[in-house]
Amino acid sequence: MSGISPWAAAASNYFSDGKPTIVYAKTIDTFTFTAHCSNDSLWVLAKWPKGGKIAFRTGYSPDGGLTIKSQTETDNGIIFFLDAIIGDITVEIQFPDDTNTCLRYTTTLKPRTHLLIPFWPRDVIIPGNDGKPGNTAGKVQVKQVGTRSGMVYFNITRPKCGSVLYLQNLTALNNYCRQTETTAGETVGGEWPELGFRPAPTTDKPLQAGKEVVISDAIVIFEAEVPAKEAAMVEQYLDMLARAYLQLPKPDTNYQDWPEALEKGLFDLIDSPGCWSQVAGHAYFNAYVSDYVTPPEIMVQLAVLLPLTDYVEWSGKKMDVIKGIREALPTFYDDKLKTIMRWLPAAADKLEGEEEQKEPMTMDSWYLHHPLLNLSRLALKGDKIAEKLFIGSLEFAIKVAHHFKYQWPVFYKMDTLEVIKAETAPGMGGEHDVPGLYAHIMLQAYELTGEKRYLNEAETAAKKLQGLGFGLFYQANNTAFSAGALLRLSKITGNKLYKELSYLCLANIFKNVKLWECDYGYGKNFPSFFCLFPLNDAPYTAVYEEQEVFCALHDYLKHAEGEDILPSISLLLAEYIKYLVNRAIYYYPTMLPKEMLSDKVKIGEVDPKLWIALEDLHDGWEKSGEVGQEVYGAGNAFGILPRHYLRVPGESFMISVDYPTSSFNARKGKSIKFTILGDSRLTSRLVIVKMDNKKLPKFTVTASGQKQDVKGKTTSRGNIEYTINGGQSLKITWA
Repeated sequence: MSGISPWAAAASNYFSDGKPTIVYAKTIDTFTFTAHCSNDSLWVLAKWPKGGKIAFRTGYSPDGGLTIKSQTETDNGIIFFLDAIIGDITVEIQFPDDTNTCLRYTTTLKPRTHLLIPFWPRDVIIPGNDGKPGNTAGKVQVKQVGTRSGMVYFNITRPKCGSVLYLQNLTALNNYCRQTETTAGETVGGEWPELGFRPAPTTDKPLQAGKEVVISDAIVIFEAEVPAKEAAMVEQYLDMLARAYLQLPKPDTNYQDWPEALEKGLFDLIDSPGCWSQVAGHAYFNAYVSDYVTPPEIMVQLAVLLPLTDYVEWSGKKMDVIKGIREALPTFYDDKLKTIMRWLPAAADKLEGEEEQKEPMTMDSWYLHHPLLNLSRLALKGDKIAEKLFIGSLEFAIKVAHHFKYQWPVFYKMDTLEVIKAETAPGMGGEHDVPGLYAHIMLQAYELTGEKRYLNEAETAAKKLQGLGFGLFYQANNTAFSAGALLRLSKITGNKLYKELSYLCLANIFKNVKLWECDYGYGKNFPSFFCLFPLNDAPYTAVYEEQEVFCALHDYLKHAEGEDILPSISLLLAEYIKYLVNRAIYYYPTMLPKEMLSDKVKIGEVDPKLWIALEDLHDGWEKSGEVGQEVYGAGNAFGILPRHYLRVPGESFMISVDYPTSSFNARKGKSIKFTILGDSRLTSRLVIVKMDNKKLPKFTVTASGQKQDVKGKTTSRGNIEYTINGGQSLKITWA
C-alpha cells in the first residue's frame, strides 16, 4: 500500500478546497495553465483537455510566509518576485514555444542568512481531480539514475489524460553544488504521485547569505496521449526528449586537434612496454597499462585492431603492428569447442578467479559475440584469417543461442553451458541486449555467405527484444550495435517491426546519457555534456563503450540514408556525436590535472604522461582513473579521424566537421560537396585544417537554402572555422 507525504497531502488539499486564486493564466494549444500562490508555494497548475491535471511547485518557503511582492509579464510568460522567510525568491515562468506545449520555470533564491537545506519537497504533484492523489495512477517510464540526465518521463493513466517529460537543467545548479559541496546526481525522480526535482540536502555547507543562486530550472513537455503500445511510447519519448533538448541551454564546443592526439596516442600504444605482453612468441595488447596479471583477451586485440584498420584505410598509411596482431588471432581458437575463446588458452592458467568471470571456461554472454562481430567486419573487408575464425565459431554461437532460447544469462560455462550467474540483479533477467548483438552477427554471416538460415536466426533473436521497454539496455555499445542491426534487418525484410525495435534501442541509449555540464569540483577540468554511461548503474562514463557507441551511431546513420527515420533521432544522434568529438579527448590523462587522478588504481597503473585513455571519468567530487588506463580504449582517436576529417586529394588541408556527414564528393578541380546531417535548428562546427606551414587558399562556402556565402574566421593556428546549421548540403570551392 503506497502513501503520500504531508507536502503532497497539503498540496492536494489546496487544490480541492474551492477555487484557489489565479494570479496568472495561459492557454497553449488545448492545455490551460494557471498560477496560484498558497501560504508556502507558488504553483503552476496544468490541465489536460481530457480533464487530468498536474501541479508544479515553482517556488517554496518552508513553514509558510510566502507572498508575491510584484509580478511582471514578459513576451512569453511572467516573472514573480516573492518574499519568503528564507529570503527573496524569483520565479520566471516561460512558455517558449507556441506550437508545442512546453513549460519552463527557473527559480532563484537570495538567502537572508547562511542557509542549510536538510529537506525540500519535490516539485511535481499529481493532485487528482477530487484533490486526492491516491485516486490517480500512472507509470514512470524513465527517471534519473546517478548523475544521468535530470529527467522523469511518465504517463498518467487514471484519469487517462496524457504524458509528461520533465527535464531539469542541472547545469544551472552548479553554483548550488559548489557552495554546498553536493552532487546533482539522484535529484530527479520520486514515486507516484510525487515526482520531479528536489535539491540535494545540505547539512554541512550552507548557501551563502545575500548571494543569488539558481535552485531549479525545469523544462516540461506535455502530450495529450497515453501510448497503448511499446513502439508508440518509444516514439513519443524520443519526440518529447528532442523538443525538451531544443529548449535546453547547451555548452559551447571547441575544435580539438585529433590528428595530433592520434599521433601521440599511436606512438605511446606501440612504444610503451606497459601496453604489451608476450606469450609463446606472440605479442598481445594488455587490457590495461601495466596489467601483466590478466592473460590476453581476444576482445582487447580486436577492439584496437578495428579502429587501426579504419585509420589505415582512411589515411593510406601502413602499420606494421596490425600484421602481428592479426597473425596472433588464431591462438584464441579452441579446436575442441570449435570457437574462439575470451582468454588466450595458452595463458588461461594465470587466472586466479578473483572475479567471477575470471575463470578459464567462464563466458560473459556479450563477450562471445563482440569479438565475432569484429571478426566479421574484418572478414567482410577480405581478411581471410578473420573469416576462418568467424565462420569456424558460428555453429558454437548458434548452439548457445538455441540452448538459452535467445535469452542469455550473464555468465555461463563454455564447455557445459551451465549457468553461473543468471541475472544482473534479482528479478532483472540476464543481458537483455545480447539478442540484438547476436542478430548483428547473424546478419554479418548472411552478408558474407548468402545463407538464408543466418537471416532467419537474426529475425528470431531480434523478436526477443519486444516488450523489454526501457529495461533493454545492458551495455551501451551492444545496445547501439543492436540498433544498427535492427535497422538493417528492417531494410532487408521490409518488416517495420525491426525499425521500431531499433528506435527502442536508441531510446535506451538516450535514457543513459547526461544532458548537463558538471562544473563543480574536478568536473571543471573536463566537459561532460551529453556523455553516455556504459551500464545502467555505472557511476562513471567509459571511453571504450563511448568510442564504440560513436562508431555504431555513425553506422546507423549510414544505413538510414534514404530511409524515413524519426526527426528526433536525426537530431539527437548528431548532437551526441558532436559533443563526443568535443569532449572525448579528455579521457587522455595528459589533458587533465594530476590532482584529479585517483591515488589508487584497480588494474595495472596510470601513467599521466601516456596518451592512453583512462577507463573512467567521474562526478565532479570524485577522482577519475580509479579503474585503470584502458589500452582497449586506444581506438578513441582512430575512430574519430576517418569519420570527421574529410581528406581532399592533392591538397594540404582537411575539412573537419563535428556533425556526421554523408555524400562526400571531391570533384576534379578546386571544389568539394557533401551533406551535413542533423537538424537545421542546431549548428555544427566546420574547420578547414592546415596540414603544413603553407598559407591556406581563399575559400568560398555555400550552403543549401542560404542566399549568402557562409563567413568563416581565422583561428590563431591558421585554420578557418565556420558555424553551419545541420541538415544542409555544402559546397566548398577555393582558388
